[in-house]
This record gives sequence, C-alpha cells and structure tokens, in this order.
Amino acid sequence: MTDFQAIADRVEIEALRSEYTDAGLMRDYDRFAALFTEDAVMRIPDAGVELVGRDAIRAGIERLQGFWEFFIQNTHQGALTVTGDEATGRSHMHELGRLRDGTSHVNYAIYHDRYRRTPDGWRFTERSYEVRYHDATPLPGTPGQAYLVLD
Repeated sequence: MTDFQAIADRVEIEALRSEYTDAGLMRDYDRFAALFTEDAVMRIPDAGVELVGRDAIRAGIERLQGFWEFFIQNTHQGALTVTGDEATGRSHMHELGRLRDGTSHVNYAIYHDRYRRTPDGWRFTERSYEVRYHDATPLPGTPGQAYLVLD
C-alpha cells in the first residue's frame, strides 16, 4: 500500500463517520442506511438494540429517531487501523437530547466499528455503541425552530 492510499483510506473512513452523524441528525434514513454493507450489524446494547442488515438498520434508525423530541450528536475522532480492504476503529461521541416522554439524556460514549472497502467506498460492517457516561438531568433548553420543522 502506498502512503497516498493509506492517507486516502483514513480520510475516506473519517468522512464515512461524519456522514453517519450528519445523515442521522438530518433524519435522512436512506442515506444513513447506505453507509452500511448489506450484511452489517448495528448495536446499542444499553438500549437493547441490535439491527442486522441494511433494511433493518434503516427501519430501526427511523423508529428510534421517532422517540426523540430533539437529538444532537457530536463525533470526535478516535483510533483507526486499516488492513487492506478492512479496518477497525473507534469514534468518541458526545450526545444530548430529550425524548418525547420528557426524559433527558447526555451521553459520552464510544462507537466500536468495523469497516469494509466496497465498490461504493468504505462502509460500516459493524457499529456498536458503548455508553461511558450518562446524565439524565433534565435539559432546560428548547430545540431551535429549524429542528422543530423536521418533526
């Protein structure tokens, strides 16, 4: 592998992780699902969620997003190891939001990832969300008007 390819792979995987956050926040469920391979698995163990396959991931994220009054996710770079056409990595997360039942959540977490190079670029084959810190203190703020239009 050339140095250029190694750099390109890292940039493309970072872009994939950023695209994931953007697609989720914009509630673009088709774009979100397209970031995964057909046989991918997405897990959120603390919520009892395991979605297997691109179609289940698409339906699952839409269902889960429906529980939130508002939700903000910030992705921070973590580790990344690329070996040929496969890679593993971690993304560090900060999330906050309020569910429609009125409960609030502030999480610091880690996504543990597996990636595969495909003809369409790098895609997730596995994504597992590990909560490291959770705060359920009520959030006093309100979502902005632009966010409310999405509901």
